Amino acid sequence: MLAVWNDPAFIRHVGDRGMRTVAEAETALKEGPLKLYEDHGYGPYCLSLKKERTPIGICGLFRRDNLDDPDIGFALLPDYRGKGFAAEAAHAVIAHARADLGLRRLTAIVSPENVASIGLLEKLGMSFERGITMPGEENEISLYSMKLD
Repeated sequence: MLAVWNDPAFIRHVGDRGMRTVAEAETALKEGPLKLYEDHGYGPYCLSLKKERTPIGICGLFRRDNLDDPDIGFALLPDYRGKGFAAEAAHAVIAHARADLGLRRLTAIVSPENVASIGLLEKLGMSFERGITMPGEENEISLYSMKLD
């Protein structure tokens, strides 16, 4: 996660989380993604290559107070982008959300400049819903959504 949070593309499109040390990343994981599992029964998964088990990024579900529905998110390290890993993981997360969690609607938030992620969201069947501003942020981002039933 430390590598993902400090990837220049993540900082540009998602934001600078200010994580610079392993200790800071461990604390952030406990207070963020791992807490999602405690509170909601879902969160992001670590993506890794099957054979080597090399971590390459994350994909999973998030729950934000200002959104009515869970949102899917993904981030891959630079060497693994554009190779279909995010699409494969996102399809699995959507299937899990529908079949195992019984979710009826899923959202995604994305920077309007993040053309690659928008393309993937649209391939997954999501549609642009509206622009929103997240709490504590100034710039508007795009909200995408899809029905799962």
